[in-house]
Amino acid sequence: MTQGSREIERVGVVGCGLMGAGIAEVNARAGLDVVVVESSPAAADAGRARLERSLRRAEDKGKLAESADDVLARIRLVTELDALADRQVVVEAIVEDEDAKVALFRRLDAVVTDPLAILASNTSSIPIMKLGVVTARPTQVMGIHFFNPVPVLRLVELVPSLLTAPETTERARAYVEGPLGKSAIDCQDRAGFVVNALLIPFVLSAIRMFESGFASAEDIDRGLVLGAAHPQGPLALADLIGLDTVQAVAESLYEEFKEPLYAAPPLLARMVDAGLLGRKSGRGFYTY
Repeated sequence: MTQGSREIERVGVVGCGLMGAGIAEVNARAGLDVVVVESSPAAADAGRARLERSLRRAEDKGKLAESADDVLARIRLVTELDALADRQVVVEAIVEDEDAKVALFRRLDAVVTDPLAILASNTSSIPIMKLGVVTARPTQVMGIHFFNPVPVLRLVELVPSLLTAPETTERARAYVEGPLGKSAIDCQDRAGFVVNALLIPFVLSAIRMFESGFASAEDIDRGLVLGAAHPQGPLALADLIGLDTVQAVAESLYEEFKEPLYAAPPLLARMVDAGLLGRKSGRGFYTY
């Protein structure tokens, strides 16, 4: 690949939790060279195990064009950000915490050597502008927001800030819709972007209904599945997203818009405080 072609071949991912592992997987399945950075050897081992489980499952179902081992061979898990120096795209997929993301983007700006590399965030709600302005290259910073489970869901939200260069957005679109085979939609840099700005108030409304005793979790979800043709009920969906993530997005939306429909119900806060985060903790509105 020549420097001028800007074809994406080398991708970095920071974080190998549920979202980071999924992002790494779809890139490796697309034939791209992937480096994943985790915070510790233990976290890297857990991320590798998560990737292996997902890829073995896909292989068993006949959904891989090659072996799981061949895909895994294109993923390198490390604990040092310096390993991202030659990446053409770096996707941040760490905890949904503004201070942590801002600190990471400062470090990525110093580490990634390609001046045209895209520094992207998978944030669900944090303004991209706040991440771009802490770098010396805000024109190359944008949101590339995948959806869980990443290997299954085709949508990606492309979120430029006011300072993102149009060329950066178009390169991101070519990367997402080309090798990754996803479908991209354009979003303004507003809390929640498109999907979560519509989805989270709906989920919060279901939580309030359950909290008030209006209906059981099972009946709320069955009502939407059987009565509105939703593939999954809102409380089961909250468990899948992670109740801590639902709360973080709700707080970001409320902070920006001050609309009551974005305010997190007390029950949600109590469940997060108790560690009842949904599928990833084994218990939320349902037990797993």
